Amino acid sequence: MTVQQEAPGGEALEVWIDQDLCTGDGICAQYAPEVFELDIDGLAYVKGADDALLQAAGATTPVPLPLLTDVVDSARECPGECIHVRRVSDRVEVYGPDAE
Repeated sequence: MTVQQEAPGGEALEVWIDQDLCTGDGICAQYAPEVFELDIDGLAYVKGADDALLQAAGATTPVPLPLLTDVVDSARECPGECIHVRRVSDRVEVYGPDAE
């Protein structure tokens, strides 16, 4: 069972990467290597609880609260604008290219 971490507002957050937009710069893996990793194909993926890359399209992983700032910085700095952080409860994007 995966334990969801909560953002400051009390909401559990998850993150996913749109590999179709990923430029392979690796900024995300530099900011939060516990959450992101580049694969042999040169694209970034999120990592599961067991550190395995989640390569299915749209695969999500919880955002650990201690790494929230690093994950948000990754989304903000990503040149491909492919990192999406959303609330688990309603799937609304709170950080990333589709955030309001």
